[in-house]
This record gives sequence, structure tokens and C-alpha cells, in this order.
Amino acid sequence: MDHDLSRIREVIERNPQTPDALISVLQDIQREFHYLPCEALVETAKALNVPLSKVFNVTTFYNAFSLTPRGEKIIRICKGTACHIKGAGLLLEQLEAGLNIRAGETSEDMKFTIEVVNCVGVCAMAPVITVNEKYHGNVRVDQAMRLVKKD
Repeated sequence: MDHDLSRIREVIERNPQTPDALISVLQDIQREFHYLPCEALVETAKALNVPLSKVFNVTTFYNAFSLTPRGEKIIRICKGTACHIKGAGLLLEQLEAGLNIRAGETSEDMKFTIEVVNCVGVCAMAPVITVNEKYHGNVRVDQAMRLVKKD
């Protein structure tokens, strides 16, 4: 998939052109494209004067970065102990069936990606799902699809 290099450069240029800005640049690129296209990694390495190997190391080290396309809405289902006990597995089953994708997959229309995470840090609100950066707590199975479609 070829991306418009001028668009990639615009995103990179919003940040300082120093090696210290690497993570910030990658976050901005991912926000723009919903993943990190290979062309963007090459352009980032050039612009920040960082070895391409370091750019790849950072992108593969942090779970927040993705080298494969993801949906406009990233749905994360917490499977930590509290969420697991309060029915996170049923929420996952409901979302997989409703969106016709499995955890770790993206819908064909590029609207949704489902991810399972170990903990989102709000155990008192279990079970929890996030849609992009918005948290939803005490989610019931009958609410899951409505929450995902609404956000």
C-alpha cells in the first residue's frame, strides 16, 4: 500500500526534527494512518537522522504501535482478573460476533479492530472496554455493540 509521501512528511514536520522526537513522531503518524506504514518509517529515519533499525526497534518494542493497518475504532477488551471474573469473555464473544471479526483482526471496511489487553488499570469499573481512548466501565453484554457503534 503506497501512501502519499507529502502527507507523511507533513506529519513528521509537526515535530522537532531531532532523534529525541522519535516516539512523538511515530505516535502522530499512527494517529493519522491508524498504523505505521513502512514508507513512514523510512521517512522518519531520514528526517530525524536516526538509523532505520532503531525506528523498527522502537515500533516493535511498544505494543501501542502497529505495523499492520488497524481500524478507525480500536476496541480493547480488558481481560485482567477483575474484568475476567465479571464477564469480559462474554463481551469479547458478543463483539466478535457482532463485528464478524476475531480478536487481533480488523474489519474489511477498516472501521473496527478488536484487541485483548491484560489490564487497563480501572479494575473498580470491571468489566471494561475502551473504544479508541474512551473508557466504558461496568459494561453489560447487551450494551457492548451499542457502545462500539456510538463512539
